[in-house]
Amino acid sequence: MRTFWGLMRAYWVSGQWMEAWTLSAAIALLTAASSKASVWMAEASGEFLNSLVNIHDPFNQNPLGLILTNAGVLVLLLVMKEAGFVGLRHLLSTTLHRKWRGWLNARFNDALLDANHAHYHLQQGDREAMPDNIDQRMQESIKGMTGGAIGLSMGVLGVAMSVIFVGQKLIEMSTEVGGLEFLGSYGSAVLAFSAIAVYVPLSTWIAVRIGRVLEQLTLQMQQTEGSYRSELTTFLRRSFQVAASGGEGVQRRVNARVYAGVDGTWAKLNVFDAAYLSFTAVYNFFAARVVAYLPGLLPYMSNTISLKSYITGAELVGSMINECSWFIQVMPAIANLKANVRRITELACAVDAVGVSAAFYRTSGVSEFAYSTQHELFGLTLKNVELMHRSDEAFLKADHIHFHKGDWIYLRGESGCGKTSLLKAMNGLWPYGRGEIIFPENARTMYAAQEVKLPGVTLKQLISLPLNDAAFSDAAAAAALHRAGMGEFIEHLAQEERDGTSWDLLLSGGQKQKLVLARILLHKPSILFLDEATGALDPESKIAFHQAIKDNCRGVTVISVMHELEPPKSVDGQDFYSRVLDISSGRADLNRLRMVTVHNQNEDVVRPLIAAE
Repeated sequence: MRTFWGLMRAYWVSGQWMEAWTLSAAIALLTAASSKASVWMAEASGEFLNSLVNIHDPFNQNPLGLILTNAGVLVLLLVMKEAGFVGLRHLLSTTLHRKWRGWLNARFNDALLDANHAHYHLQQGDREAMPDNIDQRMQESIKGMTGGAIGLSMGVLGVAMSVIFVGQKLIEMSTEVGGLEFLGSYGSAVLAFSAIAVYVPLSTWIAVRIGRVLEQLTLQMQQTEGSYRSELTTFLRRSFQVAASGGEGVQRRVNARVYAGVDGTWAKLNVFDAAYLSFTAVYNFFAARVVAYLPGLLPYMSNTISLKSYITGAELVGSMINECSWFIQVMPAIANLKANVRRITELACAVDAVGVSAAFYRTSGVSEFAYSTQHELFGLTLKNVELMHRSDEAFLKADHIHFHKGDWIYLRGESGCGKTSLLKAMNGLWPYGRGEIIFPENARTMYAAQEVKLPGVTLKQLISLPLNDAAFSDAAAAAALHRAGMGEFIEHLAQEERDGTSWDLLLSGGQKQKLVLARILLHKPSILFLDEATGALDPESKIAFHQAIKDNCRGVTVISVMHELEPPKSVDGQDFYSRVLDISSGRADLNRLRMVTVHNQNEDVVRPLIAAE
């Protein structure tokens, strides 16, 4: 799906191919039927107008009855075509649109939410090289592209069917034309096809020129609209912080600046839309009033065809011009389609690029982390780890760090020294750097961050993450909630909200962190990373948080980042943490891993474990 045609055919060669081809075949048949009905309607129009013109013909015994009969046939054909063929085709085409979009959306969901965390890596790379507004691409661009492609295909098929059926009828009705006797009975058909062949391509060329500009402006419009929506989404997510700091004035200026890009692009787009509208109006007028009637004018003036044949021929020519002019009418839609396809293929290429995250990051920096396993008795080991940004200069180094099974390690250092970065690197979530990180075999890890965002699922599912809620009994989930200090929510385990409010909005920061504690107690990981996971808790709740892990997760290795200079202790004064990892900054542009000090609870000694540059 990284090219235009690859994206177009993916659904039709997928596991849903039978569904796709069945709907496509039905739409094609109805399109052919609609084109054939156009021929019948042209003939019926000729009969109807001819009966009106000859209303005073003395040989017509029942002129009113003939008029009503011809009018009834015309109306019947109109209803059959528009309400039957066209209406049913619309239903099937919108069904195909819905199915195709759903399939394509599911493929991108699977790709973004894979085990390699593609959605995360897409937001860590070079912002100029990475796709912007991923949400807009998945929502609006996929919808616009699938709908536009189906409409385009139906239009192309309609042109082909019109050429076949209408062209056949024009040839069938063709007659000799004075001055073109060498063409024989095909004279009037040649005139009709010549008029179409000259008028439509010339006008289409003009439409394509305008359409290219529309494509570029449509793409710019999508980008600026996406940026504005992204800014609004970000603002609403930090609404409290804006209100608390009185930052509405600054936010207004930011919103106005971003919207200025939308307004400027929109103004240009409106100019070309207006120009295109004027062009199509003039084109349609001449097509229906002049070009459609010119080919049959000479044979009609020469009395080689009747008025009925003249009118029928003009209707047929007008019908073919209308079908062949479909490209002109939908040129803005084609421009929109091409812009949407470009945005989707860019996203597909980006998702593919981050499939191997290390190789992806190596295009913009150093990414040489190696992850392996060792016997669980040897614990977790870091060897020659260096953390970097996009430059090749390390801001944090660790020559050799070894975490024993059951160790509780407290990472201490000033803000910005790299504590959280080190945790991310151990979890494969830091992009740039090098070194070897060796986990115990069959280790079950869990990363608990300071900021907790809860998806819209049941309370039990929130506790069960990353597993499905069916993996745990209700009793086990309730017990974990109780031990985490959230027993009052046990009766709401099966609910996605309470009192009409989602859990993400209902729970406070401290309650969300207790919810994460319940998740920890339910899963009982062997290695636990706590990244400011108690930042929203009061001192007593922090102690209870640690005590619950200590009591219920025996043998767990805990590696924790907190702001406090000294790690918390239990109510009776016992240390939760057995070691302290101090990270200090030697220079403003380079942090150094300075020393790991072991606080031995059984011996009244303090000994250095490691010293790195």
